[in-house]
Amino acid sequence: MVHHLHSACESFKNVIVIKTRDRCIMELKRWVDTHTGAFDWGHAAKLHVDMEENSDQLPDKEVKMKSALQHVVKCNLEKENITDPIVLPLADCIISAWLLDVVCKDQDTYIRYLRKFSRLLKPGGQLILFGAYGTTYITVVKEKFHVLSNDEEFVRKALSGEGFVIDNIEVKERTAVCDLLNYKAITYIVAHK
Repeated sequence: MVHHLHSACESFKNVIVIKTRDRCIMELKRWVDTHTGAFDWGHAAKLHVDMEENSDQLPDKEVKMKSALQHVVKCNLEKENITDPIVLPLADCIISAWLLDVVCKDQDTYIRYLRKFSRLLKPGGQLILFGAYGTTYITVVKEKFHVLSNDEEFVRKALSGEGFVIDNIEVKERTAVCDLLNYKAITYIVAHK
């Protein structure tokens, strides 16, 4: 997904993307380098400019984002330095879009990975989390995969337990019905160290 990167590029000149899967890294690099056969994320740029009602800026959106993407780095959440052997400079902001919900098998793992994210932030740095509450599964092709089911109370405790101050939480209750995933609400959280 690159949707959230358009907004990030409005505020940050240098963006580093960390991914857990080699295939995701390869596909994102192919797109950034405009390789033949790369997935076309043009719809994400169009959605972004449509939301801002600036459709005349569409040609510049992808160029701006691609130029802001400095690196695409492999991430292993089991390692102490999740980008080992690369040591990244401390970040002003980390955006995590549904990653913790999908990769964590339980609440202890969620807290452990959140702690690792925290170590990547400068003091005062911001953490932006996109996630879902009450999720039990996501379907890919025809196979259902586990997703950690949590709620606002748990996420608030996890963040404060890791030294974050919550600046904003927005929750949007589920309105669409789809059998590809099961969730109660989508959440957007901004916190700082």
